[in-house]
Amino acid sequence: MYKTYSMAAFLILLVVGISCGQRTKEKNTTIMIPETSAKSSLELATFGSGCFWCTEAIFQNIDGVELVESGYSGGRVKNPTYREVCSGLTGHAEVIQVHYDPAKVAFEELLEIFWKTHDPTTLNRQGADIGTQYRSVVFYHNENQKKLAEEYKSKLDESGAFDKPIVTEISPFNIFYKAEDYHQNYYNLNGSAPYCSYVIQPKLEKFRKVFQEKLKK
Repeated sequence: MYKTYSMAAFLILLVVGISCGQRTKEKNTTIMIPETSAKSSLELATFGSGCFWCTEAIFQNIDGVELVESGYSGGRVKNPTYREVCSGLTGHAEVIQVHYDPAKVAFEELLEIFWKTHDPTTLNRQGADIGTQYRSVVFYHNENQKKLAEEYKSKLDESGAFDKPIVTEISPFNIFYKAEDYHQNYYNLNGSAPYCSYVIQPKLEKFRKVFQEKLKK
């Protein structure tokens, strides 16, 4: 079974009670991001795999990924704040919006990284982060992404790569709301923060070892 970080780090996390949802600073405005990428040559992928601080830090390292934005998708409320999403009442998941160059990295490769860097068998939970906002989800932007995601998920289940069934949601993309500014580029700007040190850093180090050939030079 794939493990996202060491047991020692997980125990430390439990002791100090660190979680992504502890900070609840509000934003002044909400930016709604359209479905098309900023550059016409780029494509979009939208993933949720727990706290978006972790997911953002990983995907920022991938060669061919031009931009990663943290935000919210899959909910019922327009322009949600972080506090509202953390309540679990809006239906949103914490996600990242990945702008990538398909000439350098394929969607299938992004799927591989997505599924190998979190636990897709825990429903609405990643480590100490608990709630529907932390669910495992792929929001597909077209029928090809849907097909590839469903096929990959099925093959993983059939292979026995995980001890339990994969509960990753595969749903159509609707809208992406960019999160507050302090969530963007979080690990790079707050590397010494406890959550970054105990959760993101070990996960990032393991990712870099496993996916060396996919890293930016």
